[in-house]
Amino acid sequence: MSHDILSDVLRTVRLRGALFFHVSGNRSWAAEAPPARDIASIVMPECEHVMEYHVVTRGNCWGAIVGEAPVRLASGDIIVFPHGDAHVISSAPGIRAEIDFSAWSAKIDQLPFTLTYDAVEARNNPCPDDTYETMLVCGFLGCDLRPFNPLIATLPRLLHLQESGTHGWINHFMQQAVVESRHKRPGGEAMLERMSEMMFVDAVRRYVDVLPDESRGWLAGLRDRFVGRALAVMHDEPAHEWTVEELGDRVGLSRSALHERFVDIVGLPPMQYLVNWRMQVAAGLLRNTNATIASVAQDVGYASEAAFIRAFKRLVGKPPATWRREKSRVDAVTQAQ
Repeated sequence: MSHDILSDVLRTVRLRGALFFHVSGNRSWAAEAPPARDIASIVMPECEHVMEYHVVTRGNCWGAIVGEAPVRLASGDIIVFPHGDAHVISSAPGIRAEIDFSAWSAKIDQLPFTLTYDAVEARNNPCPDDTYETMLVCGFLGCDLRPFNPLIATLPRLLHLQESGTHGWINHFMQQAVVESRHKRPGGEAMLERMSEMMFVDAVRRYVDVLPDESRGWLAGLRDRFVGRALAVMHDEPAHEWTVEELGDRVGLSRSALHERFVDIVGLPPMQYLVNWRMQVAAGLLRNTNATIASVAQDVGYASEAAFIRAFKRLVGKPPATWRREKSRVDAVTQAQ
């Protein structure tokens, strides 16, 4: 397909990495994280949705959503919690830990930072780095959910990707991350943020590669011969007055067959998807340009400003002018911090 829809969505939902840190564990240990929504205002206050990830750089450990079955993690593995669930990383399955916000508050202004977990050594006399059995590099990723983010809902609650020799740049990422977390070179924080974003994109692509044929959801739609083409042409020209008939002609299916296939795989009708995507594009224009509401409406396919305002309010819950003012205030506060 000609259009890179995944990149399109990732740009519009403003994917970004932040708050990078390094974890070392020895003997019997566990590190527990609360739901991301509980700490989002601290770690990424400008983001609507926050995810946490961990990359194992040495040894083995276990990762689990609290209350769910754990998965075993080996060196080189990546684990991501796309929906921001509370989770545990531990030396063995079933070990829990108290959430220690004091450790975060003491180090959050000194990024990247290191957290150490050692059941035997005293806190004021930790093991040397080269003696820790398990080491991880970790971080947070943020993105927008509204008006429309079709990616997050289609991802599993726990995304585990095993080490693959074909993804050599990930190994380089991990090695560089360890160096940066120790030496804090100028520009290191910004570099790690971009690398975190690249890691997430690669993780999503690898997840798509192994989706079973019977999978459903937006990512499955990207792979489907007909639905993927329909998505591509809508993303190519969101302002075009598409009909299901015209989409069907473009992809080689009848109107009814495309509608049924699209709903079955993506979970909503093609015309509803188009409206949602138009609102997402409009949000970017409202937030990043000084274009008038009427101009934005026209750019996303609405001849009537009033019709656009109604569609935006129906999806977002507030008129575009109100939404723009609120986002401008948030962005101003974030930039001032």
